[in-house]
Amino acid sequence: MPSRSPPPFHHGHRFNRTIDKPPLMDTVEGHIFNPQADVDAFDSPKMAEEQELALLEEGETLSPLLEAQYAARARLQKRMDSIVPTIGREGTDIKLNLYKGRTIAVFTSGGDSQGMNSAVRSVVRMGIYLGCKVYFINEGYQGMVDGGDNIRLADWNSVSDIIQKGGTIIGSARCSDFRKPEGRLKACFNLLEREITNLVCIGGDGSLTGANQFRKDWPDLLKELVASGKITQEKADANPNIQIVGMVGSIDNDFCGTDMTIGTDSALQRIIEAIDAVVSTAQSHQRSFVVEVMGRHCGYLALVTGLAAEADFVFIPEWPPPVNWREILCTKLQQQRAEGQRLNIIIVAEGAIDRDGNPITAELVKDVVTEKLHYDTRVTVLGHVQRGGAPSAFDRLLGCRMGAEAVLALMEMTVDSLPCVISIDGNQMVRVPLMQCVERTQAVQKAMNEKNWERAVQLRGRSFQRNLETYRLLTKLRTVEKDNLSEGHHFTVAVMNIGAPAGGMNAAVRSFVRTALYHHCTVYGIHNSFEGLTNGEFEKLKWGSVTNWVMHGGSFLGTQKQLPTAETLPKIAEQLEKHGIQALLMVGGFEAFNSCLFLSRNRKKFAALRIPMTVIPCTISNNVPGTSLSLGSDTAVNEICCMIDKIKQSATGTKKRVFIIETMGGYCGYLATVSALASGADNAYIFEDKFDVQDIIEDVNVIAEKMKKGVQRYLIVRNECANKHYTTEFVQQLFSEEGRGEFTTRINVLGHAQQGGSPTPFDRNMATKLSARALEYLITQIKACYDPSNQKVYAEGDDTATLLGLTGRRVVFSPVEELHTETDFTHRLPNHQWWLKLRPLLRILAKHNSTYHTEVQDDEGPDGHSGYTA
Repeated sequence: MPSRSPPPFHHGHRFNRTIDKPPLMDTVEGHIFNPQADVDAFDSPKMAEEQELALLEEGETLSPLLEAQYAARARLQKRMDSIVPTIGREGTDIKLNLYKGRTIAVFTSGGDSQGMNSAVRSVVRMGIYLGCKVYFINEGYQGMVDGGDNIRLADWNSVSDIIQKGGTIIGSARCSDFRKPEGRLKACFNLLEREITNLVCIGGDGSLTGANQFRKDWPDLLKELVASGKITQEKADANPNIQIVGMVGSIDNDFCGTDMTIGTDSALQRIIEAIDAVVSTAQSHQRSFVVEVMGRHCGYLALVTGLAAEADFVFIPEWPPPVNWREILCTKLQQQRAEGQRLNIIIVAEGAIDRDGNPITAELVKDVVTEKLHYDTRVTVLGHVQRGGAPSAFDRLLGCRMGAEAVLALMEMTVDSLPCVISIDGNQMVRVPLMQCVERTQAVQKAMNEKNWERAVQLRGRSFQRNLETYRLLTKLRTVEKDNLSEGHHFTVAVMNIGAPAGGMNAAVRSFVRTALYHHCTVYGIHNSFEGLTNGEFEKLKWGSVTNWVMHGGSFLGTQKQLPTAETLPKIAEQLEKHGIQALLMVGGFEAFNSCLFLSRNRKKFAALRIPMTVIPCTISNNVPGTSLSLGSDTAVNEICCMIDKIKQSATGTKKRVFIIETMGGYCGYLATVSALASGADNAYIFEDKFDVQDIIEDVNVIAEKMKKGVQRYLIVRNECANKHYTTEFVQQLFSEEGRGEFTTRINVLGHAQQGGSPTPFDRNMATKLSARALEYLITQIKACYDPSNQKVYAEGDDTATLLGLTGRRVVFSPVEELHTETDFTHRLPNHQWWLKLRPLLRILAKHNSTYHTEVQDDEGPDGHSGYTA
């Protein structure tokens, strides 16, 4: 049976752009965005002012603390050093063989990073889908210069079963020959022999700069080759220029112009795995550990590790510690031990320096602690372990998305187009000018060389700054009065977990507790959700109560899938009033959102409910409205990918086999879709994208065709509620019947293992920052609704019952009453889910030869609805 396009998606946004003829590349204009960040390490009015302008310009919601400081001078101002992205083509319909006859080549250069293989795979398969001839260039620029077998034609199977592998299968090398004109001349000749004039470069800023230089030299190189008789004038005229598109592969996340570089998330996971292991032995012996991580010129790894591992001190190159850092370090460690902490973790970036530019090494830090405090102190240098291992789900997905966009960008370039870099901006693939990004990246190092630390941190971006601010806040034991949001009051706040457990719940509670204590609040933890609330299970939490919570999954407060009811409301109000609760944070999934909505609608009946309430979405299903990503979903996707990797490995060497893997998620197909794309699965059956028997039979035909060409296994990921009739067992039976004699079929139901595991660095870091932001917002609302005469809070507006979520690159407090209209309560789903635009890419990379539509349409049936993010 001929392959056909899947049925149109249901509900949600309409993606109705179609690429059916080669479009011209959009004009690249300019705008700035970068890694993850926040305010400066040691207070600076000048830097704070610059940060305010950057936040306002980029649409970022100011925290209440910054809002109060900047209210008098909040203006939008155009920044002259910004980098403006062009929106990519992700989510558009792409015709098969649209660029038939074109030729491209892909190579990896410089240091390797996890996720490069995913990018290479995506480039090859998207190129073949578009009808291009795709070449590998082995060993980076060295292979380009040497030519011969280093430049070889790739086919579909060349990149099979590589998405889960670290490093790069086509090799990478640093090449001194390419820096010389003679080397570039050889490279030019070798490419022309194969009619290659479109290059995808995966590497760091040095590799990308080299590619740009090659492009600029191309016309002169052609003239020299013609003059020497190595090529004809006709060949030179037919290939007048070379086009370059880059992807940044670097574990340091040191490239300005993208939120994340390929490999960073995986490196963070390696680091956190090591530190989690170190913590157990350090705690047993009351030791201090100094851990050195990579980052010769960028402190991103060290800084995020500090947040995700509850480090006591972090040394980074962008913001050196004060001159008396030795005394500050020892005082802080002593304070932590006095609070009952049995261990200390100190993170040192390999490029850490002091204010005079002198290196601060792990050994130096160890000597300071040993000599001054006489603590048993050990050094652990992680080294190249950080580059190794399987890529994280995020890096696999990032490589897939960037690789596909790189091919489209390359094909759309004209003679006048400048090289661009494929970047991720929030949840969107964008194209940014290569050299503007390189120049800005180099400006960071220039600022550091000039000891202009404020400028260096500013250039790293607002997210880097935010990480820095949050880290400092959560490691302080004493409040700086000018930063105290309570302003002399002593408010009482509470936090509880609601719904199924998910990675990041404990990190969120820890951050909320410590931020509350920092601002002179009394903070209660409510155990066992609403059952515990009605029974009065309140615990007054202290600074040390939440030590070492970040690294653990599950919920130490206890969590249940319980909603408040009309019968339990009187007891809930009674307990809130009894403990004097003036604001409430709920960390959980769809139940938490629903609970907040229910409580806020009963404020007129119960005065105790007239308090500010905020929900932080935390569920593996990622099915909560008002946010593109829920805490816990990243951890779950990584757990799923890890299990699928093992399932795939189990079939090695056996006869041809099809695996049907069932994931959680309720009616939301996020886990199934994203884990399928990140694990190299062939299809994902989900509720939002309707399918029938004919679609399943189409998969059988695709399987049979693939296995004739040497493929040994086929993966189908099915969401648990994809279809009440086409169950996992039904699909298996159909596959078994149709594939009799061709392949065998096995089912794997992953179950509650998806909820377990240690939270990923992303979930730890995001939970930490969201909770700190939530506490600041709640205190601001308490003050706005506070009556000092009776010390009561009267919060009744819709904006006092909110959900704190990620929308694009912004953190937004959305009233739950407004989100009610954007929600399908029958299927517990938001009406709009951005990740649906990724499904066409899943089909393309799995070799379903058709045009894949992303248009989302209404469904007349009772089971209709939409899905959600990646």
